[in-house]
Amino acid sequence: MAAPRQIRIAIIGGGIGGASLANALMRIPKIHIDIYEAGPTFSERGAAVGLSLNAIWALEHVLPNKEDARRLLAAAGGVPMNSTRIMLGCGPQAGTMIADLGGTGDDDQGGIVHRGSLLRELLAPIPSELLHANKKLVEIQEIELDGHPQVQVTFGDGTTDIFDAVFGADGVHSMVRRFVLQDLDPQKYAASPGGFWDCRVLVPYNQARDAIGPQHFEQDRQYAWCGDGAFIMHDILESRTMVQCVISAVEGRAAEGLPDGCRKRPLTRELLSKTLHTWLDGPVAKAVIELMLNQPKPQAYSQFEHKSTPTYYRNNICLVGDAAHSTTPWQGAGAGQAFEDAMILGALFREIDSVDQVMAVFKAYDQVRRPRCQQVIDSSRGMGLTFCAKDAELAILDPAAFKARLSGRWDFIFAIDFDQYKQDAKEKLADELAR
Repeated sequence: MAAPRQIRIAIIGGGIGGASLANALMRIPKIHIDIYEAGPTFSERGAAVGLSLNAIWALEHVLPNKEDARRLLAAAGGVPMNSTRIMLGCGPQAGTMIADLGGTGDDDQGGIVHRGSLLRELLAPIPSELLHANKKLVEIQEIELDGHPQVQVTFGDGTTDIFDAVFGADGVHSMVRRFVLQDLDPQKYAASPGGFWDCRVLVPYNQARDAIGPQHFEQDRQYAWCGDGAFIMHDILESRTMVQCVISAVEGRAAEGLPDGCRKRPLTRELLSKTLHTWLDGPVAKAVIELMLNQPKPQAYSQFEHKSTPTYYRNNICLVGDAAHSTTPWQGAGAGQAFEDAMILGALFREIDSVDQVMAVFKAYDQVRRPRCQQVIDSSRGMGLTFCAKDAELAILDPAAFKARLSGRWDFIFAIDFDQYKQDAKEKLADELAR
C-alpha cells in the first residue's frame, strides 16, 4: 500500500507569524511548506518587540527543544529584562513607581528583541529553497483536483501554484483574510483604528542613557511611563547596544482630521508638545521628545486592530498571526499569540494522515485560538486606556489607583498550561474527525 503523499502547504507572508508557523510545520515529515513574501526580501517593519515569559514558553513549544528558544533569542541580540517597571510620568507625583513586574531569575525573565533580528533567526533554519521573495499574492481560487479540495494561488509575476492548504500570514491588512471572510462582509471585519497612535526610535545605548538618565539604566529593565492621555516606554535591545523609545497617545481621529484608513502622518514637535503638554515638567518627556525627533522623517502611526473575527478559516484556507487577530500593543502579547498559533497548528498537524483531514485541523484551531485571541485584543485596548489615564476608574493621577487598575490584567495570558492547551486542541480535532 502506497504511503500517503505529503500535504503541500503555502504560507503567504514571511514575517514573524509566517516564519513561526514554518518552524512548527517543517519538521513534520508528512508536510511540505513553501513561504511566499511580497517584498524583495524577508523583513519586518518596526523596531523592537517585547516577549513576555509566556511568549518565550510558547516559542519553546514551537522549536524542537526547549533550549532552542533561548539560543534563538540570544542570537537575535535579545536582552532579558529584569522587570517591567511602571512609573508615573506626569503630575505632582511624577517619577513615582507604580509597579515592578518581573521574574526572579535568569529562567524567569521576558526579553526585548529587534523585530528584524528575531525574524532573521526564525528564518535561519528554514531551507532557502522554501523561501520565495517578490511573490505578491493577487488571486486565490478554490478548486478540486483528483477528488480533493485544493487552493490555487496566483502571484503578481504571473506564476501560479496549487496547494492542499494555504495560510494567510500576510499581516493586518491581509488579502487572504478578505478571501476567507468574503461571504461574511469582509469590510465589516477589516482592521480599524484601535484608538491610539505611537511613534518609535532606536537610539545608541549611551546616547539614550545620557539623555534619559543613568539611574534608569542601572539594570536591564523596560520602563513604562503612564500619564495624562499618553504613555512613554524605553527598553534595551541588540545585545545592549541600542535602546528603543516609544511615545504613544490616545488618538482623536476626527479632531485631527484623519481620513478613514489613514495609518500615518508626520511627527512634529508641535504634535508631541501638545500631546505631552502636562508631562513636560516630568522626569523623561522632554528627553524622549528630543530623541524621537532626531531621526529622518519621523512618523506617527495609528494602531489598528481586528475588533472581531467570525472565523479564522474557510475550507482549506486559514489565518494566523496579525492576519487573524491583529491587536494594539498594550498587553505586550502580539508576538506571543503568533507563537501560540504555530504551537497549536504544529500539534494538530502531527495528528493527521491525509489532505482530507486538513479542514478538521482548521476547525479545531479556530475553536481553541479565536476566543483567546479575542480576549487579548479586547483586554489590550482597555489596558491602553488605563496606561493613558483615560480609564473611567482613574479619576486622578494616583500611583495607588494605577496599581489597583493594573492588578491582575495579565493573569489570563499567563494562566495557561500549554501542554493541556495542546491536548484540548487535539481532543477537538478528534471530535471533528469522528463526525
